[in-house]
Amino acid sequence: MPRFIQWLYPERIWAFSRSSNSVFLTFDDGPIPELTPWVLDELKKHNAKATFFCIGENIQKHPEIFQRILSEGHSVGNHTFNHLKGTKTETSKYIENILIAEKLIDSKLFRPPYGKITSKQAKILQSKGFKIVMWDIISYDYDATISEEKCLQNVLKNIKPGCIVVFHDSIKAEKNLRFALQKVLGIISERGWKCNPILH
Repeated sequence: MPRFIQWLYPERIWAFSRSSNSVFLTFDDGPIPELTPWVLDELKKHNAKATFFCIGENIQKHPEIFQRILSEGHSVGNHTFNHLKGTKTETSKYIENILIAEKLIDSKLFRPPYGKITSKQAKILQSKGFKIVMWDIISYDYDATISEEKCLQNVLKNIKPGCIVVFHDSIKAEKNLRFALQKVLGIISERGWKCNPILH
């Protein structure tokens, strides 16, 4: 994410302390049966904890997978009920959609789908106690035009302690995610870092 964007919106969470020994893997758009259980299996192999920004509608469809995320010690965040783009949605509708999702997601962590949110929407959410979590590394795993190796390098060339990394447990991302996630987890282990969840 360009530094000037981070500078413009310092009240949003972009990364954590570089002096920590932790990185923060996040997964957007689930839970879905085709991919989320596999992600959980991979995380477990490496004793890694992550944060899942969930869509309310997917939780309603797959409550057992959502419960598994929680029971295995990961944290969760709100990603709206229907994956709405804030900049294309009237503010009251956007906030209402997030609050509907909040009935299913006991968390004040929020990530705007597509990273798109207006300043007005952000201020209202922050006044309601939400922490808006962005990122400093995005894998672009959902982009069918990039290779598996490029997806991997998008992460590895930038990763360092304190980073918030975005992956997607979504069908679009499946090919790249299945290739990159195992390797990223392996490198994190080799470097002696920990994968920690973002706390609510």
